[in-house]
Amino acid sequence: MPIVLSQLGHTLVHMADGMIVGHFAGTVQLAAVSLVNSLFMLILVLGLGISYGLTPLIAQANGGGNKVECGRLISNSLLINLIASVVLYSLVLVVYYFVIDHLKQSPDVVMHAKPYLMFMGVSIFPLMIFQVFKQFTEGLGFTKQAMLISIWGNLVNVILGIIFVKGMFGITPMGVSGVGLSTLIDRILMAIAMGAYVFNSKHFKAYLTEFKLFSFDFGRIKKIIKLGAPVALQYSFEISAFSGAGILIGSIGKVEQAAHFTALSLAAFTYMLATGIANAATIKTGNNFGSRNFGPLRFSAIASYHIVIVFMSFTALIFMLANNYLPYIYTSDQTVIAIAAQLLILAGFFQLFDGTQVVGLGVLRGIGDVNVPTFITFLSYWVIGIPVGYVLGIELKMGVEGIWYGLTFGLLTASILLFIRFQNRTKKLVAAKI
Repeated sequence: MPIVLSQLGHTLVHMADGMIVGHFAGTVQLAAVSLVNSLFMLILVLGLGISYGLTPLIAQANGGGNKVECGRLISNSLLINLIASVVLYSLVLVVYYFVIDHLKQSPDVVMHAKPYLMFMGVSIFPLMIFQVFKQFTEGLGFTKQAMLISIWGNLVNVILGIIFVKGMFGITPMGVSGVGLSTLIDRILMAIAMGAYVFNSKHFKAYLTEFKLFSFDFGRIKKIIKLGAPVALQYSFEISAFSGAGILIGSIGKVEQAAHFTALSLAAFTYMLATGIANAATIKTGNNFGSRNFGPLRFSAIASYHIVIVFMSFTALIFMLANNYLPYIYTSDQTVIAIAAQLLILAGFFQLFDGTQVVGLGVLRGIGDVNVPTFITFLSYWVIGIPVGYVLGIELKMGVEGIWYGLTFGLLTASILLFIRFQNRTKKLVAAKI
């Protein structure tokens, strides 16, 4: 549960930004948030994926009783994440100067989106530092501190966001730029707090005996990237499919784009909860894999599938039964609400597929199996999901719903193929141990 809640922090930031802007700045600026999130998440998930490469390595080293190796891994992970931050920020600059003006979006939406995008780009640096310490502590089974810091960070983001957007206490109203500034401040404070916890807690002293700031060891860097890069691509293929769908929908109209953002933000909320379950499965799987307990590895993985199926069934019911009411969280625009309500019905259908595919990725990551799952995600979302969505939504004029049908089919494909992969790999491990 702590991992679930801390993982949720990434999505809550964007949800809070959308809620604040939707209620205090209007539909056009809400569409600007949608556009930026569609573009920025394409970049951000690459960084998050790279950082996730640390967790299974920490879990496996700890499972094998090698504490010193954990300190060496975090040193190299910090260097990797800082280099990745520079690369990712450079990509944000490319989007800002060369891409965002040429996506056939409404000019007023683009005008509001640009300053928000720049704030989000700078926030990558503290976020990636936070991720190093978060993935390190979670890999060792210490999960509550990252959860608490994420909760407090999101409260700070909401409070500052409202102050900056509305222009309270003598501050000039900043509109959508206000939530960008609040997010940047929030992520800086979170990075400082997480780093302070790791270096001052007695729990980690034995692990940090050989920690060196910006340590470079090609072998360990290669191990982290070998796991992290495919994970980055896995998340990128899925998130980019939804981001690509957002850009396609933006070419239809800004009202449709705002509705897409509203429904997708709610679906992303439950997805990040499922991702928390998947990360917990990665840690447990990594521990069992490191200690060669393949029977318990398979049973705990199956338990993770059961948990996510129960949870996502519950959220599916909420989406379907409350579809006409949930969009009010973001906006009071009745046109946006009507479209978003229909999309939430589709979101209810794909909840199970979304949850089981991400848990499948988490379990396979725990045993170091990342290359074939990466191909599966590419196949599911970009060979099947987006092309089907384009044909249905754009060519056959089914609009937003047609594009979402394609996304649903892509999630179904990923869920089935990853479960087959999980079954084959874990059964072979158990058979080999016997």
